[in-house]
Amino acid sequence: MTYVVTISATYGAGGSAIGRSVAERLDVPFVDRAVPNEVAREIGCRLEDVLEHDDRAPAGFDRLLASAAKLPSVTLGSVDASFVGATDADGRLLFDEEFVEHTERVIRKVASIGGVILGRAAAIVLADHEHALHVRLDGARERRLAQAATMREAVRDEAPATGDDAPAQEAAAWQPPTMRELDDNDRARAAYVRRFYRVNAEDPRHYHLVLDSTAISRETCADLIGRLAAERAGTGK
Repeated sequence: MTYVVTISATYGAGGSAIGRSVAERLDVPFVDRAVPNEVAREIGCRLEDVLEHDDRAPAGFDRLLASAAKLPSVTLGSVDASFVGATDADGRLLFDEEFVEHTERVIRKVASIGGVILGRAAAIVLADHEHALHVRLDGARERRLAQAATMREAVRDEAPATGDDAPAQEAAAWQPPTMRELDDNDRARAAYVRRFYRVNAEDPRHYHLVLDSTAISRETCADLIGRLAAERAGTGK
């Protein structure tokens, strides 16, 4: 049985933690925000260039969205495609849409073998997939910010020390997430979907399940998603 789950999550909604937990329950791979590493290997880009497209990096994504005003553009059929800063192995500049096409190819490849896919408009890409379960995670901004701080602190506490003064350095460098960081990330993630698919990522019609993952525990969210994914895989309805 092939399980396919897409998760769209706002900042602080716990998409990575819940997605990983669902993948473990279903015994399938977890794909965190549509795999920059996989895309990099496929198109021969340097990882640093691909990460500039990553919707977790608002500064890089802002540059991508502004590329039409700064760089040459051409028309491919009815689509205006602006050049971006990433290049392939031959030094050729890539189009925004070309990057997205490669990302979609990776998403569909994962869907063919089963997996949990976080972000990258996977619910839109796989909207016609017969067995996929599409999930949206969200919550009030204040609760998401508090949850993001808790998760960030947990990651810091779990990180191994790299030297005698590592704990002190980490403590000094660590900063809690800010509301501006939350808003920037939300805006970048929504812009990715709007820019390339002309739809609203918040529209519940794209999802089978919408959860407030700041009011419902991550374990319960993962349990619900896992059970519904198994149901979808068995019925295809």
